[in-house]
Amino acid sequence: MTDQICISPIDGSEFARRPTASAAEIEAAVAEAKSAQAEWAGVSITERAAKMETFLKALLDLNQQIVPELAQQMGRPVRYGGEMRGVEERVRHCIATAEASLADVVPERKEGFRRFIRRTPLGTVLVIAPWNYPFLTAVNTIVPALIGGNAVLLKHAAQTILVGERFQQAMDEVDLPKGLFKNIVLDHDQSATLIGSGAIDHINFTGSVGGGKAVERAAAGTFASLGLELGGKDPAYVREDADLDFAVENLVDGAFFNSGQCCCGIERVYVHEKHYDRFVEGAVELTSKYVLGNPLDDATTLGPMAHKRFADLVRAQTQEAIAAGAKAHLDPKAFPADREGTAYLAPQVLTNVDHSMRVMTEESFGPVVGIMKVSGDEEALKLMNDSQYGLTASIWTKDVDAAEALGNRIETGTVFMNRCDYLDPALAWTGVKDTGRGASLSEIGFHQLTRPKSFHLREAS
Repeated sequence: MTDQICISPIDGSEFARRPTASAAEIEAAVAEAKSAQAEWAGVSITERAAKMETFLKALLDLNQQIVPELAQQMGRPVRYGGEMRGVEERVRHCIATAEASLADVVPERKEGFRRFIRRTPLGTVLVIAPWNYPFLTAVNTIVPALIGGNAVLLKHAAQTILVGERFQQAMDEVDLPKGLFKNIVLDHDQSATLIGSGAIDHINFTGSVGGGKAVERAAAGTFASLGLELGGKDPAYVREDADLDFAVENLVDGAFFNSGQCCCGIERVYVHEKHYDRFVEGAVELTSKYVLGNPLDDATTLGPMAHKRFADLVRAQTQEAIAAGAKAHLDPKAFPADREGTAYLAPQVLTNVDHSMRVMTEESFGPVVGIMKVSGDEEALKLMNDSQYGLTASIWTKDVDAAEALGNRIETGTVFMNRCDYLDPALAWTGVKDTGRGASLSEIGFHQLTRPKSFHLREAS
């Protein structure tokens, strides 16, 4: 067993260390979850949802503590106030729609029979959560899983190890069966062993493509269901009829918020030739205004990346692109905090890029964006689909019908028009290609965390 350690990106020091669970502790957690789930399944959906209201209030009450902890663990500036606005939106929508989403499905009446399909719990759900939006990504599964009648084990990323403890702290304020929700500290090998044990009925993993493949291998033969939320290389297309200023403002934010460490952040932009020069000029000007620095400083608008190795990857992609002919529009020296060998990385806008460069095809997950000129819809569509990933794509236009028509041909799980980098809790969050399988949020998210059970009851004559 190895300790799980969070190295703060602020200064490279150890911020938190937690011992991994012992084999006996893991066994006990699984047994308690199974026992608690059997009791919880008998609780009404209305009561389960009410208890999630209590959990939400307890979590919101912790936000003053949570915000600086997030800055210390993964570098997001405190000025942005954490993730609780999104968490609250998603949890409240989940609570409000639970009854309808989990209601019996009743076919047309057949004389002499009572027939319906009921959504029943899967059993024990393992949530393996990432560090980049550590509350938002985890709550997408935790709350609907519990409302759906399941038990939940949470294994959080080492980089944001305290987030799991805050979830536990808030859940402990709720009158839940003992062990129904459990934050558990595991290393990769222990996670694989637990997944392969057959004791887990559903695994939701958010992380890299490699991590998703490892989860699939570990689960092979168990028949556990999987939700895999993996990589992305999300494109934007600025059409000829776009509101240019609006597009620049929102796409720059979509590319650089959270230091570009967003699952659906903008990583590549295709701009109609009519707008190209002005778009690049506006994007460079706006990006130059970011203040890179200590995330605990209220003046900082761009914090460090979560770890030095992530910054090293983005630096390498950027340097390779420049060596191959790309033009870098921002001088890193204008951002004094940018330093080789640290997690602090200046934002960068690249032009003269193409799809032979890693920065335009492989996930960067950092503060760099490439911009290409296109002649129109068909060229943009071809480039947007030229990717192993398919999470979201955004189209910037005044023509709703054109956006819908293009959206039908774009190979992604979500199509945006005139917005990006947002999850609507009323819509399914899903992806295609190497971005993963399954869905969260919306009614479909509830269905991923329950199973259909048919009742065919013949009345006695």
